[in-house]
Amino acid sequence: MKDSLTVGTAHEEKYDIDTERTIAFMGDDLRVYATPNMVRDVENTCRNLMMAHYDDGEDSVGAHVKIDHMGATLIGQVVTITAKVVEVEGPRVTFEVECHDELDQVGKALHVRFVIDKAKQGERLTRKKARLAG
Repeated sequence: MKDSLTVGTAHEEKYDIDTERTIAFMGDDLRVYATPNMVRDVENTCRNLMMAHYDDGEDSVGAHVKIDHMGATLIGQVVTITAKVVEVEGPRVTFEVECHDELDQVGKALHVRFVIDKAKQGERLTRKKARLAG
């Protein structure tokens, strides 16, 4: 990972809340942004922040998400997710994240990602597949 990823580095992304990002179990009239999709969007925003700071052959994986889903967001609204690096410790990067729709803060999160070497990760996965088959 490049030295350019430092505490205070921030990134923002916008997500259109469409039917696919909402809950269905309470019927169409009560569809709102689903918590699992908020988690996915938080992870994507943090990963996208990191992408400009990878060395060749690197990526990152999520290791921890603590999320508070604080309010409902309706279909058709836009959620802005802002991630800020609060700690860089070796390959471990910690983010504080806020989620806002046009009217309210609807979420906040603490997210931890680890920078990984894709080739080494591939070797670990190959060994695990062999153990599974074994």
